Amino acid sequence: MAERRTSLRDVAQAVGVSVQTVSRVANGEPNVAPEKRELILTTMRELGYRPNAAARAIRRGSFRTVGVVYYNLHSVGTHRSLEEISERAAERGYATTLMPLAATSGRAANGAFTRLGEMAVDVLIVILPAPFGVDETLQLPEGVPTVVLGPPLVEGVASVDFDQEVGAREAVGHLLDLGHETVHHITGPAVSFSAEARCRAWMQVLTERGRPIPSTRSGDWSPGSGYEATKRLLREERPTAIFAANDQMALGAYRAIIEAGLRIPEDVSLVGFDDIDEAEMFAPPLTTVRQDWGLLGRQSLRVALEMERGAPPEHVRLPTGLVPRNSTASPRASTAPPRAG
Repeated sequence: MAERRTSLRDVAQAVGVSVQTVSRVANGEPNVAPEKRELILTTMRELGYRPNAAARAIRRGSFRTVGVVYYNLHSVGTHRSLEEISERAAERGYATTLMPLAATSGRAANGAFTRLGEMAVDVLIVILPAPFGVDETLQLPEGVPTVVLGPPLVEGVASVDFDQEVGAREAVGHLLDLGHETVHHITGPAVSFSAEARCRAWMQVLTERGRPIPSTRSGDWSPGSGYEATKRLLREERPTAIFAANDQMALGAYRAIIEAGLRIPEDVSLVGFDDIDEAEMFAPPLTTVRQDWGLLGRQSLRVALEMERGAPPEHVRLPTGLVPRNSTASPRASTAPPRAG
């Protein structure tokens, strides 16, 4: 016998409120106290209640709305992708509803999905920077075509991402081809899919070429973390080449290298990742790996709207490309030891 679907009445009985109150919360209507609304939403998740968005769309017609779940709007990639998604959606007559995450956890993501279900969206685009489902299984909304910006998370769910490993391999290979014995690496945060992929590729290239694998220094994508990581590195070792996992941390590395009395690229070559607008304005201009964030946004929206029309999920991998500039060169025969910072 098929398992009975959790109903509004089940939720109402568990919370001790009327079915009408639960219905107002499920439909995103006002006039429910915030504390009671949160309790009802929590109970919905615990009981496995999911609004049937597909059935509601049939009754009311298409919502003409794209839902986007994201964690950090300050991220360059997230910001640019969201701009492209919202602009292209508007061109097609769709509104965009944004749902920020308070934390990188499966529980926080599931809560966001539930809220977006209440707001009624036709498709969902999920920008998640870290692995989810550690504390509970990630529960994507039922009946809503979903695209994840990043590696595939759930079977049957579409994904769009850059080929992170190919880009990182190009960066490391470029420095080795210039004659550097090895390449030091400033990583992104441990919870990031992208940082993990770039670090893995860095290690693979050094291993394949039989080069020493130095200890990594970790950052959090910010210029300040790149500055501190590079200061630690220069106090302990004499690197001739550094691969920073993003351009913002590379900017911090610039300052640390200059403060140590060294020059770029004469003493230390430096490569970043992302090709932010400011990269070519660094002094000297930064060699980096380009990611087309606008393309990422456009492709994610395309896949989502095609799924809304019945197309199967796709797994799209977008190309990256090395952009050589003046921050990299062949190593000098001898490098002056850095000054302690």
